[in-house]
Amino acid sequence: MSAGRGKQRGTPPGRSRRGAAPPRVTRGTRNSGRGGGSSQRRAGSANQSGPGRRSDRNAQTADRRDEARPRGLGGDHVEGRQAVRELLRAGKRKVHEVLISEDAHSAATLAEIVDLAGDRRVPVREVTRRKLDEAALTAAPQGVIAKAAAVQPVPLEELARPVGNSLPLVVATDGVTDPGNLGAILRTAEVAGATGVVLTSHRSANLTPAAVKAAAGAIEYLPIALVGGLPAALAKLRDAGLWAIGLDGHAPDGLESLRVGDEPLVLVLGAEGRGLSELVERRCDQVVSIPVLGRIESLNVAAAAAVALFDIARTRRRGHTLGPAPE
Repeated sequence: MSAGRGKQRGTPPGRSRRGAAPPRVTRGTRNSGRGGGSSQRRAGSANQSGPGRRSDRNAQTADRRDEARPRGLGGDHVEGRQAVRELLRAGKRKVHEVLISEDAHSAATLAEIVDLAGDRRVPVREVTRRKLDEAALTAAPQGVIAKAAAVQPVPLEELARPVGNSLPLVVATDGVTDPGNLGAILRTAEVAGATGVVLTSHRSANLTPAAVKAAAGAIEYLPIALVGGLPAALAKLRDAGLWAIGLDGHAPDGLESLRVGDEPLVLVLGAEGRGLSELVERRCDQVVSIPVLGRIESLNVAAAAAVALFDIARTRRRGHTLGPAPE
């Protein structure tokens, strides 16, 4: 156990409390195993079972190709109907071409994609199903692939600023390596009203084709900062006035104990399996868990993110208005 765990933390420099008393801030205590009827269960991390075997050789090949990490954020290869449609709808980055399978052209979403591409003067090529599958980097491209400019990261400090009438609600990932989980987190974050995301350049999934497809277009609307180390990034966000809230199943405090849901904050999600790293946990003002009522000890990290983000969104909808910016 690291020094300082279980202690309250003071208000970080630059923190504006708008006249409210600081919340009780606690550190999670590592608790191994189940014990006496009130075991601490793990939320916010994927379960530990090994990956299932695919019987389809093409799916195995596609998944291996998708494991190649892009430089920077990536996101230049977009597959899936919803992801390609939102890419064209948003119009925020250049789209080089769209490939559509000739046997899937009758689908309503694909017809909309063709119309949007025409409006934006993006070349559309009809190809055979075989050609499309050869170009695909996921197991199920849904009949459409787009080539586009890579997603450009934003400066970290930009995420600390209010967006319109919304106080910052930032999501940060600590070692989330599964592209499907990352994409699902991004999709949930956008739907729940998050104002930005922090990803790390090491020990983390970036915007691979599988992550982009699972995000279903969220990357077109969410500002994303790419940082070298999450502990330093959290320190900067705290100095800018954001509360750092960790989500970890080992924390004794439940999500219901969170008292800063309507304040500027960054929600930190731990890796599948191990949860928050020690250095990241030290940078958090409070670490909370999601109560688990069943017998399975783990929630998928994307599912845990959804529970926490919508709980925060519900808190913010209850009469919250934008106050003065943090000093």
